[in-house]
Amino acid sequence: MTANNAPAFAAIMLLTGVGIPILAALNAGLGLRLGHPMAASVILFAVALLIAFAGALVTGAAGHIRLSVDIPFHFYLGGLFVAFYVIAVTFIAPRFGVGNAIFFVLVGQLVSAATIDHFGLFGAMRFPVDAKRLAGIALMVAGVWLARRT
Repeated sequence: MTANNAPAFAAIMLLTGVGIPILAALNAGLGLRLGHPMAASVILFAVALLIAFAGALVTGAAGHIRLSVDIPFHFYLGGLFVAFYVIAVTFIAPRFGVGNAIFFVLVGQLVSAATIDHFGLFGAMRFPVDAKRLAGIALMVAGVWLARRT
């Protein structure tokens, strides 16, 4: 990442973060209207597959879609985590509240991201966790908790 790209990357990720609670609320509502959260999850993934495949066609990436023994198996498991998130939030958000559900998602993301960065897991860039970073994460968790406190 260069300094020139940082603002654009930050803006895109901010918009991605905005979209996560919207996804949760929309899919939870769809699940209620369909009568089952799993049906809503299937529709979400069908729409997502169509969009991803269209994007692959437009960008020329469709020819790169493949399973390969040269790629470690664990790199193919990202979809497992996406499916778990979508299904869990679709079931839980209507019963627990979108904000409460996303609060725990955010805490999990902070802990997981810090762990991945600290150890450089899965080939990620390594950014060791020190006392200053731990304090920042703790402040973020406290801030999210205070914002969600009822």
